[in-house]
Formats: sequence, C-alpha cells, structure tokens
Amino acid sequence: MLKNDYDSQVCSIAAALEVVGERWSLLIVRDVMLGLRRFDEIQASLAIARNVLHTRLTRLLDHGVLEKRLYQERPERYEYRLTEKGLDLWPAVVGLMKWGDRYAAPEAGAPVLLEHRGCGGAVDEHRICSACGERLSVRDVRALPGPGATPDHPLRRRVRSAGAAVS
Repeated sequence: MLKNDYDSQVCSIAAALEVVGERWSLLIVRDVMLGLRRFDEIQASLAIARNVLHTRLTRLLDHGVLEKRLYQERPERYEYRLTEKGLDLWPAVVGLMKWGDRYAAPEAGAPVLLEHRGCGGAVDEHRICSACGERLSVRDVRALPGPGATPDHPLRRRVRSAGAAVS
C-alpha cells in the first residue's frame, strides 16, 4: 500500500495526486488510453517490474479509474479498461503531453500525435481540432506515432501488428 503523503493537505489537487500522482500511474492510464489493455502489453511498454505494475493497477482499480474485463476463460485472463472516471483524466493527460511536447520532446519531435477522427485535423492543448474547430473528447481522437516515436514505441508496434492505423 502506498503511503498517503498528503494527509495534511485539504486540496483537490492533493486528493487527485493520491490516486494518479505516483510515478507510474498516469503512464499506465496513458497506455490504456493508447489501446494497451493487457498486463503484458503495459508491462512491456513501461519496462516496469511486474510486482510494481500489479500494485499500481490494483490501486487504479480500487479507485475506480480502471476496470478489469475477462477476455479469456481458460485460463482466466483480463484486460484493463478505463472507466468514465478514468476517461475524465484525458484533459489532464493531453495537457501534460502537450506541455512535454513543447518543453521536453525529443529533437525529432513529438512521440505521439493526436488526430481528430472526424476530419483528420491535429488536436491542440485545449483539445480543439485545428482543422474544423470542434472541441473534442477522448472518443473523438486517435493517437498516431509522431516523428519522435522510437521504433519500439507502443503505437508503432500496434500499427505493425494490426497492419493499419491505430484507433
């Protein structure tokens, strides 16, 4: 169990950090948003120790950010899906991603590009489509490998395995 470091704080930001502020938690949420659903996919993407991943997934499940869905009965295997509570983190994830693109991206450029499913326009830090001006939700957007994506980036692996664009 993670120690509650914000006991003395009466603050919504501190309360949110108790759920998703640990080093790996938002990266797990990001990976699930990008379509990685299974334990082994998330573990490979993050190169995180299995026991640490298990602990973080359990915490996100306990807080209702993720839910487990059975995808195989023998042996039982589960995948992780974002709940509505988890999907509501999308604006924060996009904001952090766009901040990172501006101040910490690889020299080649952004590792992930967000594209409006409806018209193909780029998505800005306010989640507005640059082409049509529509305000977008997580369901309106697809993530694509950007110019800064490494050859082993999860989106590149998914494109290769699916033989098509990631959705």
